[in-house]
Amino acid sequence: MHCTFHAYLLNENYSQEHADAQHGGIESENNRKYLWEDELRITSEIDEVLLHESGVYFLKGEYPKGNLFEYEVADMLLYEFKIKDAESVFLGASAQIVEKHILEKKDGYYHLSLFIKDNEPFSDPVPGIYIASKSFPKALVF
Repeated sequence: MHCTFHAYLLNENYSQEHADAQHGGIESENNRKYLWEDELRITSEIDEVLLHESGVYFLKGEYPKGNLFEYEVADMLLYEFKIKDAESVFLGASAQIVEKHILEKKDGYYHLSLFIKDNEPFSDPVPGIYIASKSFPKALVF
């Protein structure tokens, strides 16, 4: 089984009432439901999906001078996709910026949607991972 992942940044100024009254219930150029959308695909064979509602994400990387780093980011809503004969793939965000999340399994395929609030700053240091600014490791802010 494979997965398509969509992350949506909600527009807090979106008005469904305006959409209903002026545009037949759909968004318009000046009344967008989402400020942006990311799409990722997991094309490896997925054996299992686990949800970690208060998970810890390990942000790993390398400083510009070559030193390695690893920081724990707590209170994450994480989906873990266990891949046959490979490391797990994690997708998710800091719990405080998630409005809602939906995982559907249809026709042998997973579809994950993550809706992110737009009222708190965040970063996406790794594709599919969104970390609230308050939770981002201070040692990595230059």
